[in-house]
Amino acid sequence: MLLFREEKPFSPGEGSWAKGKFPPMPITVFQALRSALPHYGYNQKDKKRNLTFIGPFLLDIQNTLWLPTPKDLLCVRKKDNPTEAEDNHKDSTDTWDKIKRLQPKDTQPGWDYICFDRDELQPMVPPQLEENEFICGSPQPWIKAEALIKYLEGNNFENKKDNKDNDYFCDHPWSLQILPHIHMKSGSRQVRDEEGYFTEIAVRMDPGWRLVAGISTKIDQTVVRLGGEGHRAIVSPIKPLKPWQDLEQFSEQKSSNFAYLLTPGIAEKQKAKYGVYPSNWKENLRGCVSDRPLLWGGRTQIKRRLLNSQERGNWQSALSPQRAFVAPGTVYSFGENLPKDKLLLPDSNNDDLETFRQLNYGKLLWGNIKSG
Repeated sequence: MLLFREEKPFSPGEGSWAKGKFPPMPITVFQALRSALPHYGYNQKDKKRNLTFIGPFLLDIQNTLWLPTPKDLLCVRKKDNPTEAEDNHKDSTDTWDKIKRLQPKDTQPGWDYICFDRDELQPMVPPQLEENEFICGSPQPWIKAEALIKYLEGNNFENKKDNKDNDYFCDHPWSLQILPHIHMKSGSRQVRDEEGYFTEIAVRMDPGWRLVAGISTKIDQTVVRLGGEGHRAIVSPIKPLKPWQDLEQFSEQKSSNFAYLLTPGIAEKQKAKYGVYPSNWKENLRGCVSDRPLLWGGRTQIKRRLLNSQERGNWQSALSPQRAFVAPGTVYSFGENLPKDKLLLPDSNNDDLETFRQLNYGKLLWGNIKSG
């Protein structure tokens, strides 16, 4: 059982509900792994930035690597009977016939007659469907690494007999457990008036499933603290995964016309104002498909000394900036020109952003959809 609370102001009280966030953010897993290494020390000279990291992703019992499904994919079915109602197959994403991609609005006929905000990025729209075809939902949220390679190469998925395309996607391999916490008044059978009740969401991975991540150092099998409530996780080294090595070729732009976001990124529209894409990408973007942002930041374990005259010498909890990270699986469609950025991060040199670079936040994989 693992606990990863969402990053919002939270204090126990009447009706308090702490939602979970899973998979955890990269820095959470990185800090857990780093805790297994020798301690550097507390002095300024002891501080080092000598590690790189990427992850976490998912690994199943057969050591198959699973990554976030691209957000621009659609499940398409064909009616067996032209008069059959589409509602009979809505959300039947495990019985699709084809997987198709959302397209830039300017490539699909008929959408020019629908008005959208000219100051905003134009939407991605469904492709032209064949006769009796209809959209029955989105693929499940996780895709095999081998299938992601096929996607980045611009290939399509078809659910034919005797092929395994329909095994390329899977649902979340975990379940949620609601954990109510009740604090009783001392010497009574009543709940406290203050901080008496709150609820958390715990995650239980399905049997055989694990988190997998890469770090630039050797860690022998050990146990680390991961998540809240002091829960522990076993850390074991594994051999390099070939699908991951094959994915590395897509880190370079080459003749690409779209990008897939592998890890949470930061798209800064203005200073400390975040969106789905950076403002300097807008001229080159033909479309973008994303999901709700991942909020992260807030109170930390760091303590800062107060400097005002009345409370000089006292300490208070520090606050780190809260940012809206772009969700992994986000897809960007480009025109002739591509951005120079290899990571979806602001162009700055402060310590926070250097940490994000070393932990591979905002890692983009580049693909090409072949014309015709």
